[in-house]
Amino acid sequence: MHIRNLDENILVVQRQYIFPEGEFNGLRRVDFEQYLELINTHKQFLPRSSMEMDVSYKQIIPYLVFTHNNRYFLMQRHAQASESRLQSKFSLGIGGHIRQKDMQNDDIYAWAKREFCEEVAYSGSLRVEPIGILNDDSNDVGKVHIGFVFLLHGDSADISVKSELASGTLVTLEECDFFKSNMESWSQMVHGYLSIN
Repeated sequence: MHIRNLDENILVVQRQYIFPEGEFNGLRRVDFEQYLELINTHKQFLPRSSMEMDVSYKQIIPYLVFTHNNRYFLMQRHAQASESRLQSKFSLGIGGHIRQKDMQNDDIYAWAKREFCEEVAYSGSLRVEPIGILNDDSNDVGKVHIGFVFLLHGDSADISVKSELASGTLVTLEECDFFKSNMESWSQMVHGYLSIN
């Protein structure tokens, strides 16, 4: 996530609406169209600064995982990343808040591709595959965010980091095991899901 104004209005949904079948922790396959309809029905755009502390809302975060030939793009955040709770952590996913202007003309799939291109340098084409919804209420970051996980299938290995990311490399899921203890909790959940599916 690149540095943005903490008082910008971001897309949120009240927690009571985001779990129509009950709250859960982990990564769960869902009907994406049903969830997108739920978001459109209950969406609000509220200041990020207040939403970071309000657990009655969930900030909607597309979480983008790049894969090419059974390898996954593993990144490390800078020690000075704007989200202090994620500094220096390893990540399998690129995530970002959705601002009101992001929702004017694009659907969430187009937004996901645009966010990906803002965060990494990549020269190939992409096919976007929705995977599921990711929730982790075990920590302060997770309590106020919910992830929409997408696999971005690339046809090229020509990919590198920019923005708040210090490094990035394509690795197998087995090679990810070495970094797992220092991964963001969302990436740990994605890694576990991909390892058994």
